Amino acid sequence: MHSDSVESLEEFSKWILDLGEGKLPAISFDDEDESTWIEIPDDLLIPQDTDCIHCIIDSTKPDLLANYNNASYLRNRAILAPTNDVVDEVNSVILSSILGHSRIYLSADRICPTSDCGLEQASLYPVEFLNTLKFSGIPNHSIELKVGIPIILLRNMNQSRGLCNGTRLIITNLGDNIIEAEMITGSSIGTRFFIHRIDMTPTDSKWPFVMIRHQFPIKVCFAMTINKSQGQTFDNVGVYLTKPVFSHGQLYVAASRVTSRQGLKFLIKDDRNPENCRTRNIVYRDIYDNLRIGIG
Repeated sequence: MHSDSVESLEEFSKWILDLGEGKLPAISFDDEDESTWIEIPDDLLIPQDTDCIHCIIDSTKPDLLANYNNASYLRNRAILAPTNDVVDEVNSVILSSILGHSRIYLSADRICPTSDCGLEQASLYPVEFLNTLKFSGIPNHSIELKVGIPIILLRNMNQSRGLCNGTRLIITNLGDNIIEAEMITGSSIGTRFFIHRIDMTPTDSKWPFVMIRHQFPIKVCFAMTINKSQGQTFDNVGVYLTKPVFSHGQLYVAASRVTSRQGLKFLIKDDRNPENCRTRNIVYRDIYDNLRIGIG
């Protein structure tokens, strides 16, 4: 390896570490108490126009329509965003551009009979209302799928065979009550599995009842949330920030998913940041200080 390549790798590694520890120079906007907005280097920014979604798609997944069902291509490229709303928007745009018949699968939603709310209160929440609810880690009421597209598991299905939460697969067949898909990550790459609907309950619900959603435990994953990408490594990552990160270490998780500086790009869109070169980096420094004290 050339010395300049080694130096570049060391520089990038230091930038990632400084990002994770909150050591990069930062400023504050408006009336913020803390300086959390850092500047992203020019070479890591994606040139953008009015259509940001297609900019992030073209940069991170070039020639996608010719490779959308290519396991190696999909395995090594990811679009990451902080929230499910943004992820769903990107996935919807890509899905609509892919030719082929789609199938829509609807969930069966109900309130758990052992919920604290009584029958009278439960009657205030009809099934039509339950269908509109969205939760982190739970599939939506309506899932649109096409043969050949990538999906990600949201639950452990069969850990001994590699069907774990976060495993990615490509759909090979869409049945009425079952989905066939081929694993592209994990311990059984190339193996086909059948996925069925299961009961799922959100753990962070703000509602005064426990809801049960009977649905396929999957999500389309041309794009995925930053949190869902933890533990995975990619050759190319596009971080799509129409909304800043909102939790400790989230930006570090996104940036550290890649194997090289050339594989990392950001697309930032924020009204407070007209140049679109700054984004929020939330780091609780006390965590690292306490760790150092403990080690010392």
